[in-house]
Amino acid sequence: MECTFFDYLPTSHMGSSYFLWLLLFFSVIYSPVSASHSVTWTYGVNYGRIADNLPPPEGVVTLLKAAKINHIRIYDADHSVLQAFKGSGIEIIVGLPNEFLRDISIGEDRAMNWVKENVEAFLPGTRIRGIAVGNEILGGTTLELWEVLLPAAKNVYSALYRLGLHKTVEVSSPHSEAVFANSYPPSACIFKPDVLPYMKPLLDFFSQINSAFYINAYPFLAYKFDPEHIDINYALFKDNRGIYDAKTKLHYDNMFEAQVDAAYFALEKAGFPKMEVIVSETGWASKGDSDEAGADVKNAKTYNKNLKKRLAKKKGTPYRPHMVVKAYIFALFNENLKPGPTSERNFGLFKPDGSKAYDIGFTGLKSSAATSSFLSFKV
Repeated sequence: MECTFFDYLPTSHMGSSYFLWLLLFFSVIYSPVSASHSVTWTYGVNYGRIADNLPPPEGVVTLLKAAKINHIRIYDADHSVLQAFKGSGIEIIVGLPNEFLRDISIGEDRAMNWVKENVEAFLPGTRIRGIAVGNEILGGTTLELWEVLLPAAKNVYSALYRLGLHKTVEVSSPHSEAVFANSYPPSACIFKPDVLPYMKPLLDFFSQINSAFYINAYPFLAYKFDPEHIDINYALFKDNRGIYDAKTKLHYDNMFEAQVDAAYFALEKAGFPKMEVIVSETGWASKGDSDEAGADVKNAKTYNKNLKKRLAKKKGTPYRPHMVVKAYIFALFNENLKPGPTSERNFGLFKPDGSKAYDIGFTGLKSSAATSSFLSFKV
């Protein structure tokens, strides 16, 4: 049965007049495309903060402006960060952390309180352009969160709608590659059978509210787990033979584009051929454990420099040539308190003092005056 916008609104609102709901319906159908779908940007950065040696947010704003990075994603809605970015012009996606999903899914009032306190209170000075509801839920190991993801997303959107913010603040939910059963070649990609019953209703909802599909795509991880069969040059955007997808007769000379197209194929098979794919995370570790193949400074520099050049072209992929690729790079800084293998703590583009971890064309805070100003923000 075909779903309509009404199916995605909480039943507590159904007592409102039919005329009012017609107005609401048409305001969504004919509203301008969300700012997140603009093709004027292609490059963003993830600003993670699981560390004890990072500069305060005010210093980060200084760094981002020097580097001309205008789009970031954070993993929570920390008020000190949102306040520091006020007036900066930098567009932000905030995160609703996984541990809050269950509570937010229970009732609209809780979602409304969260949106008022963490989004509306900082608008319009801080340019919040999206809310990522959870991170890598489907395909993960916490199955109880699979069931609450959609109602949490619905309640967040309902709160935005009631506050008149739904046209400028997008609701999304980033996924890992674990949602796919296979992704090679790209045309063979499908969602996992156990994920699909949860993914399909979520995609139905996102399709109705004009949200994109966010995927965390890491050629580094693919290479790390199978260095014997993956050409590192293919993973790093360097000269290589590439791969040929016999079904589509498309050639791929880098893994990043193959991963993006794999997501497009999975979406198409699930019934969503027009949904945009945005890469919410990608990057390469500059250091790793002995069993983490490819994790070194040279490869990190090569991947991130070539990716930056690729995104600057503002072009699509072999399968979706007219859908400009957009990506958030992971990450702004190394995060020295992150658990897991060594690579997890070594994805940063910059050092805590504002200097570049390696040169990929950004303007860091190199001069003594700039660095002094940057460090003066530290507490």
